Order: sequence, then structure tokens, then C-alpha cells
Amino acid sequence: MATGQSPQVRVRFDSRPAGEPNGIGRYVRCLLDALVPEAARHGAEVIEGRHPTRADHLFHSPWLNGALLRPRIPMIVTLHDLTALKRPGQMLKAGLRARMRTLAIERASQLIVPTQVVAADAVELLGVDAERVHVIAEAPAPAFGPRRPDEVAAVRERYGVPEDYLLWVGALRHPDPVKCVAPLAEAPRELALVLVGDAGQWAYELPGVILTGVVGDEELAALYTGARALVLASEDEGFGLPAVEALACGTPVAACELPALREVLGDRATFVDPGDFAALLAAGEAASRPAPDPPSWTWRDAAAATWAVYAQALRQA
Repeated sequence: MATGQSPQVRVRFDSRPAGEPNGIGRYVRCLLDALVPEAARHGAEVIEGRHPTRADHLFHSPWLNGALLRPRIPMIVTLHDLTALKRPGQMLKAGLRARMRTLAIERASQLIVPTQVVAADAVELLGVDAERVHVIAEAPAPAFGPRRPDEVAAVRERYGVPEDYLLWVGALRHPDPVKCVAPLAEAPRELALVLVGDAGQWAYELPGVILTGVVGDEELAALYTGARALVLASEDEGFGLPAVEALACGTPVAACELPALREVLGDRATFVDPGDFAALLAAGEAASRPAPDPPSWTWRDAAAATWAVYAQALRQA
């Protein structure tokens, strides 16, 4: 990815999660696409890889699992949430490797988080200096925008989705009590509930739902566009990227009242009490268009803010 002759700075970027169909994968893909031209504007280059070399000046791990215990150069780590640390039982199940990755955060020069809520968690739970933590919001990918009726109809037909439905988007590979998918599926509702995401066998045993599995961005944009509303039933969120994707497609959002979601969405969503899944589904079914516009923040903005964090780490080094 050379961007010019004799770049002044080489950033090693761990892009391994880019192929994953989850939120971290989308973060890595979108940020990297915007970060490469941002680096070029500074006469620098971004090199993909998990192991820094002697030619590199900075290492960015955009996920906790990529953080190094012994970084030889300044290291930036992106923390998407700290749910596991707020739930000690889950942290114990995660094993020694997860705890060692958490220890690696202490070696990071700077931390990037998506919301002020996660920043406060990092200071409280990890004991890091607040000056090392930088809030950089996420954004919908360019593919997310309202789709034509024929595109929506084609995707509905492909996945057996009725004309009127509620949508949930996220990872379904393993049961996650924080996401509350099972109680959401069991709550009373009038409309069909469509679950989008990489699904394990347990998800196919949920009552009365439609599962699409993994879909591409174009299809997901069409599913967002056709939905009555997106519903977010989580008990904890670091950012809530599906919500801003839905709004970018003109789709209303109903969510459980969580600090991070309120920070990101403000009054753009209908909020209900956490755990009240009947009220959440009712709010989704009562939603009407036009939905509010999403926040104006873009991945280009995120790349510029990320580069500013790089510059600070290099100055301090």
C-alpha cells in the first residue's frame, strides 16, 4: 500500500478481523478504507499485518485480541466495549488468553473507544489515565442508504421475509445473554421478527423467527429499508452500529434505554426500559416514517481523528 516515496511514517495495522461478519469486522474494513488515503495525505503509509517490523513506527490493533504484551513501538488499541469486565462470570469463562489481552492494554500508548460511556468504563475498570483514552465514533458504511422497492422485494423473496416485519442485526453464532435475543423472540408481537447474522444451531431453535444468516451489505441495506423498525434488545452496548445503519436507510429504531445508545442516538430512537421486550416490540410495531437522519459523522471523519491519535502517540514516543 505504498502511498509515495520514502514515507515518513509506517503504521502497522492488524486487519485480521476484516473478514468477520460482525461489528468489529465492519469497523476494521471501513476504518482501513478511509485510513489509507488519510495516511497518504500526511506522506505516510498503512501496512496490514499482525507483527510490527523494525521499519514500522506505530502499531494499531483495532481489536482487543490483537493487542501485544510486548510492543516494541507505540501501540494503539481500539476497545469496542468492556462488557466482559463488567460481567466477571463471563470473563472467567473467557480464559487466560482474554485476561492476558486485557493486561496488554496497560502497554498501549493510546486507547480508542467509540463512546464516552466506554471511555468511562476504561478509566474505572482498567485504571487507565483518561488522557490516554480517545473517543472516536463509528459510522454507517457507504452501502447503507434507502433502497428501491424492487431491491427490497427481491431480498424479501430470497429470504422468505413478509412485507411487514421487525429487524434485529447482530452475531448469532453463540448465545449471548447480553444481547437478549432469546427473550426477545419469546415476547408477544404482531409482526414477524427477522434476525440477520451468522447463526449457530441454537438460533434456529428460537420460536417464530426468520433467520437469514450472513448477508452482504447491499442485501442488508435492503432489509433495513423494508423493515418497520430495527429493534435493539441488548442489556449493554458500546456503540450500537446497526442503529446508525438503520437510520441511514431511513428505518426507525426502537431500543432499550442504555447510556451508550442514548449518547449515540440522542432522540433519534424510541427508548424503553431495559428488559421490557414486550414494550420494545410494541415500540417497533408503532414506529412510522420518516425516521430521523443518522448522526452526520463519517468514516472519513473517524480516519482523521484516528490519525490525530497516531500523531499524539508518535510525539510522546
